[in-house]
Amino acid sequence: MIKDILVHIPTERPMRPVIDGSISLAASLNARLDAVSVGYVATSTAYVVEGGAAVAAVFEMERDRAMERAATALSVFESEAKNAGIAYSCHPLGAMPPDAANAVGAMARLYDLSVVLQPDPEHGSFDNDVPREILFQSGGPVLFLPHIYRGSFKTERIGVCWDGSRVAARALRDAMPLLIRAEEIVIIAVNEAESAPGEASADAVAKHLARLGLSSRIVSVSATRADIQPTILSLAADETLDLLVMGGYGHSRLQESFLGGVTRAMLQSMTVPTLMSH
Repeated sequence: MIKDILVHIPTERPMRPVIDGSISLAASLNARLDAVSVGYVATSTAYVVEGGAAVAAVFEMERDRAMERAATALSVFESEAKNAGIAYSCHPLGAMPPDAANAVGAMARLYDLSVVLQPDPEHGSFDNDVPREILFQSGGPVLFLPHIYRGSFKTERIGVCWDGSRVAARALRDAMPLLIRAEEIVIIAVNEAESAPGEASADAVAKHLARLGLSSRIVSVSATRADIQPTILSLAADETLDLLVMGGYGHSRLQESFLGGVTRAMLQSMTVPTLMSH
């Protein structure tokens, strides 16, 4: 059951995809939607002047400006949330980037689902770091919306990326409240002969879903590690999928190099909303 959703509203990147997507999702689920936005305090602020009192004064001034930036972003969200008639709240933060990532990551632990914008490595921004930290720190599912995403969020056709791994199983369980609402479920078996144990095969997943009253079909794909992500996205386009469900591999601490190869590639070149669990 998804009844409590957190959405991260960027202050340095386009906010419309996550505002439209998260509000339409919350409305369809009759869920509460809380929004958090971060105005970033430059890490160099504390070193602008010498002397404890002067440093504190400069830092507080910069933090106030950061809070204003966060509040401005949230005002756009609030207007749309009111119009949609959903239950919501707003949480502006002003903090240095590492502190902000930790704070939002911790906040996300108390929600059923977090909604974030796909990071964009082509444009440097602290707002690129927060979504990844939520994935690794929250302990729950994270819905990544592509920065090209427009319109209302739909879950009529869902693709489940399956390789028999623990994180794939976690993503499958976390996505169940959305899967039960889907009109069609496609199990995308990735290199199954090499990766999935027989006890956790795609066929076993289909039987598990059938026991829950959910019908599905299996599409098997084989690809080299470098080609897994484009193969999945190509299949998503062919099947006109509204959502992909997959495990998120990697480790935390603001280091994209620690992301698993397929996860990193998906975050870089995402074309369809993707629910990830770590």
